[in-house]
Amino acid sequence: HCICSSSKNDKMLAALRDWKIASAYETFPWEKKMKELLPVPESSRFLSLLLLPKATDGTHTRYNTLDDTLARADAWLASSRASGVPVELASVQTEALLTKISGETAVSTVNMGSLSDLANMSNVSLYGFEDYHGVDIGVVRAVRLWYAPSGPGGEMAVEIALRQGDTRLGFAISRTEEGFIYVSSVADESTPGVASTRSGLLELHRAARRAGRLLVVSRVGGEKVLPWMVSTAGDVRCYDTVSLSQKLSLHRHALRPITLHFLTWDEGVLALPPPAPGPLLMLSSEGDDEEIDADGPEIAAGKGGKGSSFRFQNIGLPDSWL
Repeated sequence: HCICSSSKNDKMLAALRDWKIASAYETFPWEKKMKELLPVPESSRFLSLLLLPKATDGTHTRYNTLDDTLARADAWLASSRASGVPVELASVQTEALLTKISGETAVSTVNMGSLSDLANMSNVSLYGFEDYHGVDIGVVRAVRLWYAPSGPGGEMAVEIALRQGDTRLGFAISRTEEGFIYVSSVADESTPGVASTRSGLLELHRAARRAGRLLVVSRVGGEKVLPWMVSTAGDVRCYDTVSLSQKLSLHRHALRPITLHFLTWDEGVLALPPPAPGPLLMLSSEGDDEEIDADGPEIAAGKGGKGSSFRFQNIGLPDSWL
């Protein structure tokens, strides 16, 4: 009896040791969830900037180190925050991008025959390997910087409704040197025929000024308009303010409402005080692009001197504004 019991236990233990939990598939209603649960339907709330390594020569065969790319990502984020952009670091990671290489680049990156060669790869931005067909493949190590709005609300939506007789939207846009588009000035309540006075945009702009922040546009009609990449030459890929102003102008002429999303900076931004008469607030940031209205490519001065990033100006509504 004891022998039988021991044999049975051994079999159970063997079965327990060898048992593998099977995998399964669950049907998930992606389209339904993406439409119902996301703040902006069918669009993620994740924000990132992809930085390619900086090329050291015109042939784009040699690049600065991975640490240099990480340092540039750090500098871009710090500069954005110093400019008044309400963002904070979420995460950072390296990202491998495949490319075809040849010549000296292939010789210097593919022919590695020792562990010491592999150790030297830890900080390089480009390394290579040869595939089964003898083609030299290069791997470019880019850096993806994930960031998020500094406010717990993430992004805030403002709908600008148009009416017959509106002559302007009543605000102007500019772009920082980091590639962020922001509302640089808004018409006050006494300005006739402007749509922005009905949307709460002026009070939101004032709240941003009180907090020392820029009112950064993150989406136009649900489409992201944030900077998304840094090239090997060091240029920041971002959206054109003239093109954006023309799109907004088309909305006004067609009397189609437009929804703008803005990056939030604190809990108070979602509870705006009632409108009150006041001067037109003019945002001007050193190093920024020209201030452009959304009604076309005409430009009004928007640069400020050193130390004058945030200031009040009592000015009228420019004729060039939307």
